[in-house]
Amino acid sequence: MDGFALVIVVIAAVVAGAALAAMRYERELRRMARFLEQREPVGNARMTAEVRTRGVLSLARGVNAELDALQDERIAAQTARQSFQAGLTCLSHDIRTPLAGAQGYLQLAEDEPDPATKERYLGAAAHRLGDVRVLLDDLFAFAQVHDPSFAVACEPVRAADVAGDVLASLYPQFRERGWEPRVSLDEEALVLADAEALARVFRNLVANALRHGADAPVIEQRGGRMTFANRVDNPHALDVERLFERFYQGAGARSSAGAGLGLAIVSQLAEAMNAQVNAVLDGDVLRITVTLREA
Repeated sequence: MDGFALVIVVIAAVVAGAALAAMRYERELRRMARFLEQREPVGNARMTAEVRTRGVLSLARGVNAELDALQDERIAAQTARQSFQAGLTCLSHDIRTPLAGAQGYLQLAEDEPDPATKERYLGAAAHRLGDVRVLLDDLFAFAQVHDPSFAVACEPVRAADVAGDVLASLYPQFRERGWEPRVSLDEEALVLADAEALARVFRNLVANALRHGADAPVIEQRGGRMTFANRVDNPHALDVERLFERFYQGAGARSSAGAGLGLAIVSQLAEAMNAQVNAVLDGDVLRITVTLREA
């Protein structure tokens, strides 16, 4: 065989090999395409590679990584739905319980001839209706901050003034418990915040201390950093990693007013103002710190 013929044979062999390789690749790609078309959306099947080349293996790994990510997202969404439904069930119970209690006290008051006892029943009914108001107020605020159209208007605000107004508005609750909060505020510090949103943040944090704290809170401000600290009766029941989740309440906390939305609202409002909020548990002392941008 002369040299020219040998070249032709080699070229033909190369072309034939390339054609066979192309056919194998095409069959493999068709098989992979059928797998993607026919796989169950919620199934655990993953793509395999029958042609063990670097490119095909890389493609299979990439597809499987996407399938794993989709499965993780689906599981997370399902978990979130279940958590939301469980939270709504608890919220419904938390609303019905004080309403039923108020109704019972009102019926007792209606049938009670003694004025002093009647007044006591009416006071108990009013207290339970106040618990319902707290729940509905939190629920409305939570829905408001999650509305896509919700926005804050940040401007220089004297945080000490906002905190002082909040503490003054909650003075009756402190007096009822016989508590005297220890407060140290930076009167000169200006922060970039929405005054109304900031007031809501401070109010929810103080209300959280009033509902769940074991003693009067300590409130300290240094520049744009505001810390709310108070002792808690059962620190082991608190999961600080979940403290800002909606509907989260520590073990045993469902006996108090609130739907587990107050701190979730704090977190959302802080994020809207480009502020940071975090919680730490030091022994039996819970410290929640809000860090705002200084003006």
